Amino acid sequence: MSGKIFNVTGLCIPDKHYMVDTSEKLDRIITEYIEQNAYFTINCARQYGKSTTLELLYNRLKKKYVVLDISFEASDDCFTSIYALALGFMSKVYEALLPNSVPQELLDLWKKPISETLPLDDLGKRITSLCKVSSREIILMVDEVDRAADNQLFLMFLGLLRKKYLRRSTGRDYTFKSVILSGVHDIKNLKMKLSTGESYGYNSPWNIAAAFNVDMSFSATEIMTMLAEYEEDHQTGMDIISMAKALFDYTGGYPFLVSCLCKILSEEAYGWNAAGLQEAIKQLLHSTNTLFDDIIKNLENIPDFRVLIERILVQGVEVSYILSNPEVNRGVMYGIFGNKDGNVRIANKIFESYIYEYLTGVSISG
Repeated sequence: MSGKIFNVTGLCIPDKHYMVDTSEKLDRIITEYIEQNAYFTINCARQYGKSTTLELLYNRLKKKYVVLDISFEASDDCFTSIYALALGFMSKVYEALLPNSVPQELLDLWKKPISETLPLDDLGKRITSLCKVSSREIILMVDEVDRAADNQLFLMFLGLLRKKYLRRSTGRDYTFKSVILSGVHDIKNLKMKLSTGESYGYNSPWNIAAAFNVDMSFSATEIMTMLAEYEEDHQTGMDIISMAKALFDYTGGYPFLVSCLCKILSEEAYGWNAAGLQEAIKQLLHSTNTLFDDIIKNLENIPDFRVLIERILVQGVEVSYILSNPEVNRGVMYGIFGNKDGNVRIANKIFESYIYEYLTGVSISG
């Protein structure tokens, strides 16, 4: 027995956790985006496995490239000034370069004092020097960009990347081979928050990004790979194909929900069968977790969004799946809405049951 568990918090580690085999997704990302020198954003709802995907990509890519994997989580101090942002980025790059066995002169480049008068210009020159001299092409991966995405300073940083990207295409500059931003929001369509609390739209410098079309939800076939590994260790006698299809049917392949149900089934004596799954679903629906907390927060804090969900789920009104509708787009971004025959639908049965019961007090989960 491997001692692995189903994980629902933080990164999933292949040696410690039961995980679906997402190698085909990783192959697509590498072949269709990274090897094509694309700049792109992996936009998924919360707890959709974005950070785990970046970690798996990092382990695949580091064999061929220098990979700078950084995060803006807990980095509010980086956004007090453009100098602080440049300094913070330099520090993060330095830390990311350390495990890549790069020459000392490249490391030293990111330790020298940066210009206080022209910090972005200085930063751009250092990126040029790094990418020009490095014997391996360099990929920049930035996780948790939502922490910074509505900040004007971050837009200036994206503007620097955009300028260098465009100049590289004409042979006039050296820069990162590929840049991957990861977050919930689409960086191209955010609204800038003003000090008054109001917001306005803007044309993001990230309009150079390629459209990311890889479905990050788990398919039934992918879920089977995780169940097969668990079954090999525990010999439960489950029908792997039927269980994988049932898990997909109730969750729509939402990674966090799949893992939650598997974790419950592994810890309780419900049995890995249809009846056991129903018991696990009931337990999940009456539990608290960060994903459900986020759903309720959005229902309570965004009145127009709540009204739309009530119209769809409680009143049975058909609403066209048009992403230019800001509340439809919001629901898709949060992973709550899906598309069925051109109309908005709740993305999975778990969300449908949980939200309906919250809004009406009536359970439809059985």
